[in-house]
Amino acid sequence: MDIQELIDELSELCGIIPEYRDAWDELRTVPLETKAAVLRAMGYDTGDPGSIRKAIEELRESAYSELIEPVKVVSVNAQPGVLRLCIPADEVDEDTRLRWSVTDEDDRTELNTAVLSDVEQRVLEFRGRRFVEVSVADRDDRPEGYYDVRIDVVLSGRTLSGRMRLIVTPDRAYIPPDLDGGRTWGLGINLYALRSEGNQGVGDLGDLSRVLQWVGGGLGGHFVAINPLHSITNRLPAGVSPYSPLSRLYCNMIYIDIHAVEDVRNSRRARAVMESPEFGEELEGLRRSGLVDYEGVARLKTRLLRAAFQFFYEEHLLPSTDRGLRFRAFVSSEGRALDDYATFLALHEHFSRRGLHGWRDWPREYRSPDSHEVRMFRERNEKEITFHKYVQWLIDEQLGNASAKAAESGMCIGLYRDLAVGSLAEGSDVWANQGIFAMDVDVGAPPDNFSLRGQNWGFPPLIPARLRAQGYEFFIQIIRKNLGHAGAIRIDHALGLFRLYWIPRGIQPQDGLYVRYPYEDLLRIISLESMRNRVVVIAEDLGTVGEEVRETLQRFGMLSYRLLYYEKDPATGEFLPPEAYPDMAVTSVTTHDLPTISGFWTGRDIEVKRALNLYPDEKAYLLDLSNRQADRQRLLRALAREGLLPPGIQADPERLPGMTEELRLAVYRYLAMTPSKLLTVNLDDILGTEDQQNLPSTVDEYPNWRQKAPYTTEELMGMEVFRRLSGMRETRQRTAEA
Repeated sequence: MDIQELIDELSELCGIIPEYRDAWDELRTVPLETKAAVLRAMGYDTGDPGSIRKAIEELRESAYSELIEPVKVVSVNAQPGVLRLCIPADEVDEDTRLRWSVTDEDDRTELNTAVLSDVEQRVLEFRGRRFVEVSVADRDDRPEGYYDVRIDVVLSGRTLSGRMRLIVTPDRAYIPPDLDGGRTWGLGINLYALRSEGNQGVGDLGDLSRVLQWVGGGLGGHFVAINPLHSITNRLPAGVSPYSPLSRLYCNMIYIDIHAVEDVRNSRRARAVMESPEFGEELEGLRRSGLVDYEGVARLKTRLLRAAFQFFYEEHLLPSTDRGLRFRAFVSSEGRALDDYATFLALHEHFSRRGLHGWRDWPREYRSPDSHEVRMFRERNEKEITFHKYVQWLIDEQLGNASAKAAESGMCIGLYRDLAVGSLAEGSDVWANQGIFAMDVDVGAPPDNFSLRGQNWGFPPLIPARLRAQGYEFFIQIIRKNLGHAGAIRIDHALGLFRLYWIPRGIQPQDGLYVRYPYEDLLRIISLESMRNRVVVIAEDLGTVGEEVRETLQRFGMLSYRLLYYEKDPATGEFLPPEAYPDMAVTSVTTHDLPTISGFWTGRDIEVKRALNLYPDEKAYLLDLSNRQADRQRLLRALAREGLLPPGIQADPERLPGMTEELRLAVYRYLAMTPSKLLTVNLDDILGTEDQQNLPSTVDEYPNWRQKAPYTTEELMGMEVFRRLSGMRETRQRTAEA
């Protein structure tokens, strides 16, 4: 067998998909060099045939060499489950005994024993070695949850021991009773873009709380959808994207509502900072700016928060007041994950002062959270690390308050959060969990109509086998944290739960490949956390995901993500009628990476791309113009078919150079007629904004993630268009009853 055949065989065992169909239904075969590079990133030596053969043998033998698999995910409706053991046959005799314990999340332990001869078993042979495969039946009524299973096999000469995480899950994610057969709507916003009379140049959690109350109490909506709140560097150009986080476990401190922090109000030092002329001047500049100054906001808020923390440390933490005890309880509940995150930030600040901004540039002894030097750093810098924990505690409390306001307003969902698909290689998630990431690979997407050269998103993928070996612990943490205080969660790029596009360093995006992921296990874990937290799951399934993916997501009760722009008849190109939309879906006009409805109408996105030389040639630009003209005509025809064309507007786009308020509302009334459970009305659309929030394939050529809303939230709440929007509830209800 030559080296190419060996690499192909090892690739198959590692879940590498050898070929795939692209956006134009063309079959793409993965180059050998790409497979080899991905295998190296997974930890295999591909330069030596002997090493590859050894890796293949070890992978094939792993089913027999491990006493028990590291994790087993089962349906609550498929019990009793079976625990499979594999024991070397030459050590088994009639006295071989089994001991196993199952410990639940409340530390209750069940102990079991059996003589091997009384348990179902069979003899297997692999490469000349014989094994006894033992099947131990578990209980048939085990509740949903996480269990720690310990197995001891007592042989004549020794005892074999193994551990497994058992996860018992529901078969579907949570759907609120009000949505079981019903429909509702909500407002989609970019939180950072909100202006208000009280914020510090960026929308904050106080603004979010007020918007939730407004939408729920005044407009009759049932959710507010927001951008990811993940921790980011807050530095231009690339460090302001909410989809390029340092950590998906923790949040960006710029979203703290300073006025709501008790310690800011009570701290003499913090009040002095706020009352200084320099602070007032800086604050006014941040508020007046048409773009969010992430670095400026972070600098200003950090100054106040450090003063507030000093007060908290002296007045609440050292004396252990009730407030201090609440903080300690939060820190305890977060455990090692928060400690690693806060330590990383302290180290990052320490080494950034020396010009070392990425942890892989730090001295070697600080590149692992478990090193002696890092442990010593934690001890020496305990107060600084506690400050970063304090910031996350404030965010958690303010998110909880916002969620409570949503519930008080009668919302059946409330806060609709967004989860990015990965974390930056230079971030805390990767620093603290290096063993499960492929460090020399970036995640991205193959070429399609929107990115003809493919996309590189710049963060490393999780290695499926290593994630499974740790019992999916990191994945569970990510899902659980992002469901906190939410009523719905959107999982960005849900295809990544099934297969993820890997691009090895030095290889162009168009030459990447797909790697399979254990989607059934991952979807079951999401369903379990969804049910426990009573959170609706929205799986972003745009693009060439395949019907099998969408069918599987629907089987698990996860809502599809349907945009007007993409919902067309493949034969005619006409926009699908409202009744053709699925009921298990969220529908909207657009998303942050696509043009707003006004930008779509005027072709603003096309002209911006042309000005930035994002088209490969003039022909591609002209084709986009032609297609957009046809789509405007199709949209007017679709509205006319449903009797939604506003008075005085004919089905002729040439007579309508700009998108009017009446037409924008008509488009959303069109979507309100669909059977889809949720409708997201985007704030930028309703306000007539033409520029989209993010322009893919740009870094600093376009003000991505920085554009503010043209009005303050106080002004929005008095606008007539939103009072008209409140009728969306009746439109949805009438359509549902019909």
